[in-house]
Amino acid sequence: MSGLPEVVGLRRWLGPGLLCLGLLLSGCATGPNANPADPLEPWNRGVYQFNDALDRAVLKPVATVYQESTPELVRRGVGNFFGNLEDAWTTVNGALQLKGQVAAESFTRFWVNTLMGLGGVLDVASEMQIPRHNEDFGQTLGYWGVGAGPYLMLPVLGPSTVRDTAALPAEWRGDLVTHIEDVPVRNTLIAVRGVHKRARLLKQEGLLEGAALDKYGFIRDSYLQYRRNLVYDGNPPEEPMIEYEDPGEEPAEEPAK
Repeated sequence: MSGLPEVVGLRRWLGPGLLCLGLLLSGCATGPNANPADPLEPWNRGVYQFNDALDRAVLKPVATVYQESTPELVRRGVGNFFGNLEDAWTTVNGALQLKGQVAAESFTRFWVNTLMGLGGVLDVASEMQIPRHNEDFGQTLGYWGVGAGPYLMLPVLGPSTVRDTAALPAEWRGDLVTHIEDVPVRNTLIAVRGVHKRARLLKQEGLLEGAALDKYGFIRDSYLQYRRNLVYDGNPPEEPMIEYEDPGEEPAEEPAK
């Protein structure tokens, strides 16, 4: 498929990546005591502040209106519909990760809900006790040994890593919504999905406000842990301890040979 989706998608994914690369080359890393997973923290915090301002001004108010004005039954149907589309992409990534059961169950969920659940509005597969899985292309890259790389906060899109950002073009191509030829319908579905996902976070926001003194750090650490658990299917290996040298400590003398 050619046209507007590819142009918008390319700008959407490559823009932040090229900007971050430029910042990396220009030495935008923090000092020796920085979080090793977040060497671009100054840039990331700036983007976080931009995203937070945008969210407070536009996204959160719209999501709040959607949450309060849309009946729960309708919201559940919206979530089921988009979840069904995600099952199709999970099928592909399950197969790419050689997870036969995940691919088979996700494939079954997609067709059961599409044919028997009014295009996915009804979650018939869950009533049949067919489990839902979550596999995306970033996880697929991680499965095959691609490291997460530094943490990145992307404009509008939010938390990510170098690996997950590199996976975004494939995510765009694997999203069935982007293949809809009717531009108004496609854009409407993208907007509704974004508002629905933002509305689902409203309940968690109170906990974040009360628990986190540094919301940026809390979001970063939570995201990195969440993605790591997904890549390793909830059983990640222990991370090696990182020791920092005391700047006031004299270097140890080498033993005489």
